[in-house]
Amino acid sequence: MSGGLLVAGTTSDAGKSVLTAGICRWLHRRGVQVAPFKAQNMSNNSAVVVGPDGRGGEIGRAQAMQAAACGLAPDLRFNPVLLKPGSDLASQVVLLGKAVDTVTAGNFRELRPRLAETAYAALAELRAAYDVVICEGAGSPAEINLRAGDYVNMGLARHAGLPTIVVGDIDRGGVFASMFGTVALLDPADQALIAGFVINKFRGDLGLLRPGLDMLRQVTGRPTYGVLPWALDLWLDAEDSLAYGRVLGRPAAPRGTDWLDVAVVRLPRISNATDVEALATEPGVRVRLTVEPAELAAADLVVLPGSKSTVADLAWLRQTGLADAVLAHAAAGRPLLGICGGFQMLARAIHDPVESRQGSVPGLGLLPIEVTFDPRKTVRQSAGTAGDVPVRGYEIHHGYVSHADPALTPLLTCADGSGEGAVVGAVHGTHWHGAFESDAFRRRFLTEVARLAGRTGFMVAPDTVFAAARERSLDLLGDLVEEHLDTDALWRLIESGPPAGLPFIPPGAPPRP
Repeated sequence: MSGGLLVAGTTSDAGKSVLTAGICRWLHRRGVQVAPFKAQNMSNNSAVVVGPDGRGGEIGRAQAMQAAACGLAPDLRFNPVLLKPGSDLASQVVLLGKAVDTVTAGNFRELRPRLAETAYAALAELRAAYDVVICEGAGSPAEINLRAGDYVNMGLARHAGLPTIVVGDIDRGGVFASMFGTVALLDPADQALIAGFVINKFRGDLGLLRPGLDMLRQVTGRPTYGVLPWALDLWLDAEDSLAYGRVLGRPAAPRGTDWLDVAVVRLPRISNATDVEALATEPGVRVRLTVEPAELAAADLVVLPGSKSTVADLAWLRQTGLADAVLAHAAAGRPLLGICGGFQMLARAIHDPVESRQGSVPGLGLLPIEVTFDPRKTVRQSAGTAGDVPVRGYEIHHGYVSHADPALTPLLTCADGSGEGAVVGAVHGTHWHGAFESDAFRRRFLTEVARLAGRTGFMVAPDTVFAAARERSLDLLGDLVEEHLDTDALWRLIESGPPAGLPFIPPGAPPRP
């Protein structure tokens, strides 16, 4: 088998990432050598990949998850262009894993040819190395204001001759209008690549939906390849859907008599919020993201997660009253955890001539350290111990601890014997992302949190394995594709390309060369 497919969406968070992963897992099960690809991702949730030069590089976390669905280690080519927003107006450009520039609306046009060339070359290499490449689009292919320089949606499909399916989230409402409108706004050559649709997150009687599917086919000349049901267990490795006040997953009942309540501050530029998903896999641990100071007061553990804009997000904490709530929580001797940017916020001072360019600003003062930002970005996988417990993680940051109290207790010990992070009373901090995916460390940390919070009836579960939970999620995606999509039709589409004679839907955009 040889071929490819582009999974586009009517909107961001329509289900492109999970559908791509599900198709990848389905093909992998059938023995197909399949790889994922996203030409350009805009996300602050990234994974660290060891590149050909032995150094760490970044790709979107969704592509790392899709690689796992394929049974592959992550590869920098799976996401050659990653844009990491640092503000509403600027994003850091990560090209084949390395931070190379900052993009704004003003200079994107100049950068775009280089980014497109890199993306196209990466896709060509993958198509030469694998039987099938399943590509994920970004946003919507009908963003006609951006079509002229597009290389991730129909620009990619046109360049590589990829058949395209459009997924829509029926839970948002208006799914038929958005699907029809997506096709009708494209020019004739782009429309010729749109082979059909998939509906995502359906709840209810499929018989009531059937007339709409039939009418959609009549007005577009294109089939719906299937309807994926709402699945509550699909929440790991989230990229776009972390919402204020949302409880992660479905917390299992506690093994003991007490629950642990974890409140994660939803920073404006939150980065790698997936760190806390490992905590949420534990029975009796309820994890929610919040912007409400009152919810911090009620929590057993407060988490300040990573941030792409540490100084700006710290200022936001102060403006919203959340900083006062964090300080009150710590003053009461209740557990507090800072991860990466959140760890930096706990310092006495932050010296930042790089990211915010605001110079020296006071931190929250909860740890006896100072943080300085360096133009060189630390991107690496890390390993060490916490006592006699092994810990693995990864680092993505410009800031480093430039001064620390000599008597400070580190949270972790690196493989080279140096200390990492800090512990002062109930306040914990580390630059390591992903550390809580190490099962024994997660159990030890939660046991200590329960002691500090006075939850004497909380017991960790000895049999929770985070890697197995992730595999179950990927298998569920594969199951959903096999059970609810017309996989024979998808197979033909991937192998043979766009069907001939697909009708043009007016009005369409003006034809493009």
